[in-house]
Amino acid sequence: MLYLSLTCFGFLLRYAFADQRKAQKQIYAVVLFSCFLFSAFRYRVGCDWSEYYVQLVISADLDWSTLTNIREPIWWAMLSWINANDLPYPVVNVLSSAVFFLGVNVLARRQPDPLGFLVLLFPILIINMPMSGMRQGAAIGLICIAFTAFMDRRPLKFAVWVVLAAGFHASAIIFILLLPICTGRYTRGRLILAAVLALPGAYVLGSSETAALLTDRYIDNGIDSAGAAFRVGILGLSGVYFFVFLRRKWFIVFPGDYSLVSIGAVGMAVTVLLVSVSTVIGDRIGYYLIPIQTMIFARLPFLPFQRNAALRSAVPYLGLLIVFAVWSQLSWHFQQCYIPYRTWIFGFPGGDPVGS
Repeated sequence: MLYLSLTCFGFLLRYAFADQRKAQKQIYAVVLFSCFLFSAFRYRVGCDWSEYYVQLVISADLDWSTLTNIREPIWWAMLSWINANDLPYPVVNVLSSAVFFLGVNVLARRQPDPLGFLVLLFPILIINMPMSGMRQGAAIGLICIAFTAFMDRRPLKFAVWVVLAAGFHASAIIFILLLPICTGRYTRGRLILAAVLALPGAYVLGSSETAALLTDRYIDNGIDSAGAAFRVGILGLSGVYFFVFLRRKWFIVFPGDYSLVSIGAVGMAVTVLLVSVSTVIGDRIGYYLIPIQTMIFARLPFLPFQRNAALRSAVPYLGLLIVFAVWSQLSWHFQQCYIPYRTWIFGFPGGDPVGS
């Protein structure tokens, strides 16, 4: 009930201070820091706990001169640094969570409702990524910063943040394919040109060692992602909803990020097709698009609907609350990974920093 209660509390805070911009900014800072503490200082919470401890042990033998020749070098460099300084294992989660929330904060501050954006991220993205997928959580944080560079039409900055994100999780490199359309709002001709220019990049990515690793990790291993169909299904519906009901309104009210959101909406629909290839890879790519989906949800109150504006704005909150309530109460996976919640803020239980 803890996670569900926190979700409800966050949603209520957003509605209680919806018309008080100054107070909302102050509350946003408190909620952001609280989410960071909740994620970063978890103890034996999340399905990644034992897996990443093994990686930390392996990193003790890492030769720094080989970092440029290995996949996800920033992640391994971070683990090696923690080992070299004899820091306890949970510091890995502190650092990865810090990267995630730094990136989320950069994107949230671009929103007209940062608090709404943040609390909508909590029940799905925050719990699944920095609290159970450290590497990809950090990569998503950096991709959030890349998204702001995309909105600012700064292709070099965009490329740098994407490459840095891939240094934590190789899957993030897929966003480099957006580089040809990072210089401005896309038109049909620009989109076709971008697709043509992206073909060589797609070929290189598809034939690279990284692609082979991802294929082995997510497609050929026979592993399915529990709940992927529901999460990706919601993404797909969100993308369709944007194009059918919001596209023209969005272009009028928010022209500066119209390109990013419309391309993201296309990506949301594509992830549904990816699930047919691999539920895991569709789910993994879908997590990167949740910040864009959340931008759509959080900005509904600012779009000029002629009827049922309040209801339209409330639907994402109600829908996410229902989905999260069902998942958190009925999922065996959730029960095993997240319950009970423990923290080491006040010290390691039993004096054991690993608890594996």
